[in-house]
Amino acid sequence: MTVVLFHYQAPPALARRLVDLKAEGIDVSIVDPEDAAGLAAALPATEVLWHVLAPADAALIAAAPKLRLIQKWGVGLNTIDLDAARARGIRVANMPGTNSRAVAELSLLLMLACLRRLYAVETGFRDGRWAPPADVMAGLGELAGRRVGLVGMGAVPMLLAPIVGAMGAEAVYWSRTEKPGVPARWLELDELLATSDIVSLHLPLTPDTQDLVDIGKLKRGAILVNTARGGLVDEGRLYEALAAGRIAAAGLDVFAEEPVPTDRPLLQLPNVTVTPHLAWLTAETLERSLAVAVENVRRLQAGEALRFACA
Repeated sequence: MTVVLFHYQAPPALARRLVDLKAEGIDVSIVDPEDAAGLAAALPATEVLWHVLAPADAALIAAAPKLRLIQKWGVGLNTIDLDAARARGIRVANMPGTNSRAVAELSLLLMLACLRRLYAVETGFRDGRWAPPADVMAGLGELAGRRVGLVGMGAVPMLLAPIVGAMGAEAVYWSRTEKPGVPARWLELDELLATSDIVSLHLPLTPDTQDLVDIGKLKRGAILVNTARGGLVDEGRLYEALAAGRIAAAGLDVFAEEPVPTDRPLLQLPNVTVTPHLAWLTAETLERSLAVAVENVRRLQAGEALRFACA
């Protein structure tokens, strides 16, 4: 029996699936990221950590003496202390592709929400205003005819580029190298930022990509969408540009600090639409992720090579 800790919330259907895995030799406990006492109680026996968002830092790793595998549910590894894992010989794996369609769809949703000023319209409506104010009405727009700049060209923007193209927008992209067979035109990063009506971020957070996107280089009136990592932009400069109206709106699923303090000035702006780092989270993503996670536990038990091993 392999002892697994799922460090996230589990909806009822998933919770039942996890309990049923005991019949397959996988004993899963579910600990909410806000349950510090539950985490402390579970870690000493944990052999496999199913890690989602709460940091798997050096202290957590040290508190789990039996830990053999950290399995990321998703792609980004910036919330895992890889040096601490390597020092203990703990394997690390992720799941490229399992959440790509979900992230692409929420990226599109945030683009459309910003174009239609959904937050300002909905807030006014709920406060009793049927018609939006004239300044909000003047800012409503369509995706067709606009240039969408995709920063990065991995699995998510590969899905997103033909979708925005089918809706009448021009998709362009930047990555460190041009890629063959991409349904978008490659531009230098500065040109992409200066000419795109919507800039959508799709990069991992690494020392090389920290604050990579210079808010000051965005086209005046542009929209920024970030479903990748908050640290790709300087949030202070983003706030200033949004508050001054130099850029029109932002759709943000990720933040430099998570969970985000509710008094953060960025969250108070009427031209910002936010979601709490759930671009990846759909029933379909959970199903695909569980399949990979269970397969890697089985491979660990059998001494076989892991799928998507990172360390």
